[in-house]
Amino acid sequence: MTDNNSDTAALADFILRITHEIWEQKQAETLRHYYDPQIVVRSPMSVVVGNEAVIEQTRATQTEFPDRELLGEDVIACGSLAAGGFSSHRILSTATHGGDGDFGAATGRRVRYRVIADCHVRPAGDNDGGADGVIDDEWLVRDFGAICRQTGSSPREFAEALIRREGGRETAARPFTPASDRAGPYRGAGNDDPAGVRYVEILKRVMTCDPAALSDVVEDEYDRAAELFWPGGVVDSGYAAARLWGGLRASFPGATFAPRHCVGRSADFGMSPRAAVRWSLDGEHSGDGLFGKPTGAAVHLMGISHAEFGPRGLRREYVLFDEVAVWKQILLGA
Repeated sequence: MTDNNSDTAALADFILRITHEIWEQKQAETLRHYYDPQIVVRSPMSVVVGNEAVIEQTRATQTEFPDRELLGEDVIACGSLAAGGFSSHRILSTATHGGDGDFGAATGRRVRYRVIADCHVRPAGDNDGGADGVIDDEWLVRDFGAICRQTGSSPREFAEALIRREGGRETAARPFTPASDRAGPYRGAGNDDPAGVRYVEILKRVMTCDPAALSDVVEDEYDRAAELFWPGGVVDSGYAAARLWGGLRASFPGATFAPRHCVGRSADFGMSPRAAVRWSLDGEHSGDGLFGKPTGAAVHLMGISHAEFGPRGLRREYVLFDEVAVWKQILLGA
């Protein structure tokens, strides 16, 4: 996609505006204008097809977290509303678990967690109710691990309870894998901005190096004062924090890492060079790492990461994957 800074800024503003309207102003019905009727929404837990299913899920979440606030930390985008574009929207959510729902009976506890939504936006047509653009393809990763911990369970315990609720291993819904994907209209790969290219190369180095060499890679690529934001609400700083990648890789030492989509932004006013990369790991749970003793279960892990660069390397990194979806695959496949 070709980029013009002002056109891409308008696309980012559109994403921020409709998110506020749909969620905080509780106008879920506007999804009928802003989302294509046959939209495909992929998350680590499932594939949802069709706008009405998205509206139903949105209302259920609003019931469970009635005062949810969605703080748009960044939208890393390319393209435009007029010609079509792509956005990777990072959201910091705060809410009270005030209603019964997916996370059980209301606890009244406050939660704080991140979401990254990758969306393809096509220009609105004559039948789209006057919308500036229409989202017709989406990839969504939520930090369910952070919500679990703040509402009283671990990601593994939550996955175990979910399997029981769905009738056991034979009938439980399987998390998303490429085999269960549904094709949508978007076929792009993002853009070729240098910040995105740089971040993809860093991820490749981190995820494919020999474990003994990880420290060297981190010290080559990361600022010594780098801040890292990881699933489970983990926030840490420095080279030791960047080595969190090693714990993930240790769980799946033979898995294949693949960058799936990349958007870079190197010249936005007032912003550091930054990048959004959607990636995957596919392989067996064959090592002892973030997900405990090896079970041999087959796992597909969908991740989305945002990076910000400074003068001494990668300065800030936001990594999201769904620990609950990983545990569910391990428990179902063990």
